[in-house]
Amino acid sequence: MSDIPDLSQKAKLVRKWSMIATTEGGSGHPTSCLSAADLATVLFDRYFAYDLKDPLNYTNDRFVLSKGHAAPLLYTLFALSGAFPLDELKTLRKFGSRLEGHPTPHFPYTDAATGSLGQGLSVGAGLAYDIRAEIRNSKFEIRNSPKVYVLLGDGELAEGQVWEACNFSSYYKLDNLVAIADINRLGQSQETMFGHRLEEYERRFKAFGFETVVIDGHNFEEIVGAFDSAKQNRGGKPFAIIAKTYKGYGISFLKDNDNMHGKPLKKDDLEKALAELGQVDDRLRFALKKPKNVILASEAPYRLVQGEARPESPDVRDAGQARLAEARAKRASMTIETNYKLGEEIATREVYGQILAKLADTNLSIYALDGDVKNSTYSQDFLKHHPDRFIECFIAEQNMVGVAVGLSRLKRSPFVSTFAAFFTRAADQIRMAAIAKANIRFVGSHAGVSIGEDGASQMGLEDIAFFGTIPESVVLHPSDAVSAAKLIALLTKQPGISYLRTIRPKTPVLYENDEEFPIGGSKILRSAQDDKLTIVAAGITVHEALKAYETLKKAGISVRVVDCYSIKPIDSQTLHLCTSETLNPVVITVEDHFEHGGLGDFVLSAVSDTGAKVTKMAVGHISRSGTKDELLDDAGISANHIVATVKNLVK
Repeated sequence: MSDIPDLSQKAKLVRKWSMIATTEGGSGHPTSCLSAADLATVLFDRYFAYDLKDPLNYTNDRFVLSKGHAAPLLYTLFALSGAFPLDELKTLRKFGSRLEGHPTPHFPYTDAATGSLGQGLSVGAGLAYDIRAEIRNSKFEIRNSPKVYVLLGDGELAEGQVWEACNFSSYYKLDNLVAIADINRLGQSQETMFGHRLEEYERRFKAFGFETVVIDGHNFEEIVGAFDSAKQNRGGKPFAIIAKTYKGYGISFLKDNDNMHGKPLKKDDLEKALAELGQVDDRLRFALKKPKNVILASEAPYRLVQGEARPESPDVRDAGQARLAEARAKRASMTIETNYKLGEEIATREVYGQILAKLADTNLSIYALDGDVKNSTYSQDFLKHHPDRFIECFIAEQNMVGVAVGLSRLKRSPFVSTFAAFFTRAADQIRMAAIAKANIRFVGSHAGVSIGEDGASQMGLEDIAFFGTIPESVVLHPSDAVSAAKLIALLTKQPGISYLRTIRPKTPVLYENDEEFPIGGSKILRSAQDDKLTIVAAGITVHEALKAYETLKKAGISVRVVDCYSIKPIDSQTLHLCTSETLNPVVITVEDHFEHGGLGDFVLSAVSDTGAKVTKMAVGHISRSGTKDELLDDAGISANHIVATVKNLVK
């Protein structure tokens, strides 16, 4: 192959600058970059098609660095593609640099924030699913469908999420997904699970439905052959390149050295390494290809498309522009009309599927993902109306979140639903989604002890605390059908990580259909001039608070009741008003959630500067099976307990 010397020189340049960057940064993982340098060089120089001016073009190929500690490799690849000057690599890991220790969206060509291992293939699967759907709907023939390449380290192949992603990818026949397994034998502290026994990795990928090829990851002819096969793969199976590599390859004193993980070279060692690499021309650049078509993610779902129209759709561009204008107008005033009756009993979880399906009629960017509980979360109603935008992720919550991150990258609006309790299984993935600046709406049903007989394992009692810790997140807990519907509509426009908490029991409708529920607001449901204190509740406990209000009223005790449907951001202004207007600056919070990190703590923070006394009523122990009313009472958050607490405070 005549161009092997050219590939070899470019791979040397990748190695050179990966080492320079980490030495200049004073930390990093140069040896992890070196093992994959040959694979990545061939990919970017020979196969990768990407428009540097439009990273969100749907017809770009995608590159996800799942082994995020090899970030200098990612940055060097794009520098050698002409994205920015090589000297910027010397800012690696420095404060203010977009070249961070692990990839984040500060670097605009990052398709996935990585670094917590095992997550990149799920994001890649989400990208591959979305790109395939978009290409099919684009009205244009794309002869060479874009590929999503995911570079994985062998250490992270011990993560269960990787195999959740493999399962998902083969089930949905994502033959536009290519996993590149960099089997360099060494983990952080010892040899990886299977070392260089590549047959073990191949056996696993095959078992999960992948086409596979095993190669020497430092032999350019074999690498080219592998990428040729991956590029031509159209058989309905995802593709895995399993490459035997060596950590630190290309530098004799680094190669296969088990004591060099995460250690940059000192200046004198860098000089030795560069001398061993030999002379290499810094002017060399990758022959990065540009895709022939443009489908703009920024205009989804009604996008402006450039390219060759199919013969049967010669007017698709004009029609697309008209529909785009119409969609923009509808989405700018996104709201929802409801027709519920006061007192009618409806579970907020039922409202979720109904309303999301209606919203999706005019917002084609909405996708619904569920973890095989769609008949409990009621996302099944979305499936009935929009089967092409419903993704069943089965019982694999970590992968489900990663897929949603992939969808969000290209401006989809994913809603992800499962039991509130089961989101805790994907806590790290949700944390990484926030770092990725993904826009995802999570909907957790079956929150609290009010689910009843299913027992403690099914009760989401930590969810507010978890989602509330994420910077700039939104946490909502509607108490009835009207508030649930209005808040779901608002979430379609909400950036970042949002969480809507729904409950299993049916509850009476409290609000008129024309009531609005701004995020960051609350509703004062009961008030009088002689209110002795304020009860703040959310979700099911709003109804318990209203029952308590009636009992207290009969006893001649007037209290204020606030529906704090927006827990984060919280309505500090209304809470301050309540503490100043009631006879006693006392607030009782009542929540179907564990005590720490829930509604009570948010209220406490909001009124901390007022001198108000806050009494928190929350679930204080592991619950058990029973009826809703039995368990609310057992947890100390029932109407009877609220009455007793109020009487104790005002006596």
